[in-house]
Amino acid sequence: MKINNNFFFVLPVARGQQQVLGLEEGFTSDLSEVEIAKMPAPEADCNNRKANFKFNNKHEEARRRRSEISVELRKARKDEQLLKRRNLNVGKELEPTIEENPASPVSTTIEQIVNGMKSSDPTIQLQATQACRKMLSREKNPPIDNMIQSGMVPLCIEFLDFHHNTALQFEAAWALTNVASGTSEQTHVVIKHGAVPKLVDLLKSPSSNVAEQAVWALGNIAGDGPTARDLVLGYDAMPRLLNLITPETSVIFARNIVWTLSNLCRNKNPPPPFQIVRTALPVLNRLLSNNDKDILADACWALSYLTDGSNSNIQAVVDSGVVPKLVQLLTSTEVTVLTPALRAVGNIVTGDDIQTDAIIAAGGLQHLGLLLQHHRINIVKEAAWTISNITAGNMEQIQQVINAGLLPPLIQVLQSGDFKSQKEAAWAVTNLTSSGSVQQLAQLVQMGVLGPFCNLLEAKDWKTTVVVLDGLNNILSAAQKMKEVDRVAIIIEEVGGLDKLEALEHHAVEEVYQKAVAMIDSFFSEGDSEEAALTTATTAEGQLEFKSTETAQTEFNF
Repeated sequence: MKINNNFFFVLPVARGQQQVLGLEEGFTSDLSEVEIAKMPAPEADCNNRKANFKFNNKHEEARRRRSEISVELRKARKDEQLLKRRNLNVGKELEPTIEENPASPVSTTIEQIVNGMKSSDPTIQLQATQACRKMLSREKNPPIDNMIQSGMVPLCIEFLDFHHNTALQFEAAWALTNVASGTSEQTHVVIKHGAVPKLVDLLKSPSSNVAEQAVWALGNIAGDGPTARDLVLGYDAMPRLLNLITPETSVIFARNIVWTLSNLCRNKNPPPPFQIVRTALPVLNRLLSNNDKDILADACWALSYLTDGSNSNIQAVVDSGVVPKLVQLLTSTEVTVLTPALRAVGNIVTGDDIQTDAIIAAGGLQHLGLLLQHHRINIVKEAAWTISNITAGNMEQIQQVINAGLLPPLIQVLQSGDFKSQKEAAWAVTNLTSSGSVQQLAQLVQMGVLGPFCNLLEAKDWKTTVVVLDGLNNILSAAQKMKEVDRVAIIIEEVGGLDKLEALEHHAVEEVYQKAVAMIDSFFSEGDSEEAALTTATTAEGQLEFKSTETAQTEFNF
């Protein structure tokens, strides 16, 4: 029913009864201090965080960027993508035919190999370089440091200029690839001797084997970090890489190109120059139609990096036309594809309302509901985080979350998911209570959110406890404005929430116990003088119905 433009909604309580709570239409809490601030380091003090928002027409600011969520999400498994790869392939697919001379003076010791590489005899030089490459291609414990100390790196870099001998270029590039697959120190040796411009030049080689090996080496160098990445970009590697992707490009070659592209888009401290990496968007859009799972995975990783930034960056990705394809990939049965696709979608909904609407319009909500029930906990966690950014949006977006049936599986995650997923689900709930309308808040409470929500008051992670306290405060503050606080307080007490709040009065973190004390004093004190302003009746359905003393003018039912 609707009483004087104030909405009343039914709340479940114990003993098979239900209660009715009235809230202002479109209410947003003035008391919420939900933690939105950035987390530059795990040990950073909460008091130093940049902002707490009241969600009063600031829903876009309430969305949490990738850098603002938990340490687990930011550091989990290095994005599940290899930064560097060694080329262990010794088959015929990449290796040029080289006539081996059984009587060759080249042996297998490092000293003899390097001496052979210094030979003026082209045949011995080639055989020695191939022996060097094979030693560095050992699956276990390749002697990278010993090879570096022998002086093979500048020799291989010199051979990159031997355009008359593509076999030697190929072997030298392969050896450098495997050196650059090692530690940062080992990669730096390759860089400081001037390999990058020569490798970029080889991207135009008429030999596909040589070009492919140059791609692989550059991918390892770019994967070393922002400085090495920007060095590669600074030699115009991006347009040359993109030109290599044609309908005639083999699948194996394309895999290496796309993986290298993803490394050139990777890392955020600092991020790559967006005006350069954005040129890859048309190609990445086409690659999302590819059937190869490795190509799809690395294309999605690249897009996840490109969307992990400002709204203008996100808009450039949206404008490229990738959103429908990314959303469709949320149905992939390949976790290696699903993970980065979900990461990219999650990053897009950290943007503004229009960018979030692009994901919703493409059918993303239905897929997110299914992903909340995925067997991989990392997928569930990412899906819950993504939904939390949508519930931080406007009322229409929240309504679409409700219409898509996301609340029941979200509450199920809150009830029985692993803790990291529960934490993200708690954010989703608190954001909804902060940004949603009274109707939406009513549906959330009707579905039984208060029990599992209050259970998280016992979380060992105090930041999660604060999120739950803020969500409960939003609901209770709304009830107080409508003089219905006792009704909600009874429900919270029934599910054990009051006991948990009282326990928090002794919490070691000042912010937690202050919030708990304030909530108990404000909403759970005895003898509320406002009780007399309410009357109680029972509906035909056996529900308890609390009405204002003023006359009901219209009916409103959920």
